[in-house]
Amino acid sequence: MSERDEFATFIDVGTSPTKDYVLLGEGISSAQIDYNPQTTTETYINQRSGTTTVDSYQPVMSVDAKHIETDEALDFLDTLRKTRPVGDDAKKHIVNVWLYETPVLGEYPAEEQEVNIQFDSFGGAGGAKNAMSCKLNYVGDPVQGTFNPTTSTFTAASE
Repeated sequence: MSERDEFATFIDVGTSPTKDYVLLGEGISSAQIDYNPQTTTETYINQRSGTTTVDSYQPVMSVDAKHIETDEALDFLDTLRKTRPVGDDAKKHIVNVWLYETPVLGEYPAEEQEVNIQFDSFGGAGGAKNAMSCKLNYVGDPVQGTFNPTTSTFTAASE
């Protein structure tokens, strides 16, 4: 099994239409994708046990961080948090990169995903650094492709 540092997420901090991806990493103690499968279970009259089918997914990445003022990704999120964005203002893009897979010419398998950022909490206990919790709610289907961590460039797979 791969280690956590071999799954990287980059967030677009640029202004549309130019994308500027920076690593979500420093100050972040936890970030994981919860796929939230949407299922249907049915038990037919000739069965004792039901059958469950997966209908869709509603992925969300929960992010827990301690604010580090010199980190570009955390500065971006903190600035965004202060505006309490909703609707289109809360939509951004991320790229999940599977660094545990074999790169081709320095590019790793990746997916670009539109997300809607939800801020849950900010602050913390006395004497501690300010903590921030947010969720990156996935919007629609990802775009498969490759990502070059050196140039921070995503390339969509040709269909």
